[in-house]
Amino acid sequence: MARTRRYEVAASGRWWDEDDRRWLPAGEVHAREPGRNETVCGLSLHRSRLSRFPAVAWTDVLPESGGAADAVRRVC
Repeated sequence: MARTRRYEVAASGRWWDEDDRRWLPAGEVHAREPGRNETVCGLSLHRSRLSRFPAVAWTDVLPESGGAADAVRRVC
């Protein structure tokens, strides 16, 4: 049986959601594997100045989800 990969979120910006009372990703968002210091597309988190959002599910940042995607401009 194939194992499903779980991705975490890294983003170029963030915004404060008053309803959920937490920081959410904004700008350009990238998928990353837990425990890795780079995105799936190969960008270094530190060098690219991307912030981690471990409490936000990858599926929530996709624009069609309507979840935490309010300020997402581009998905990598």
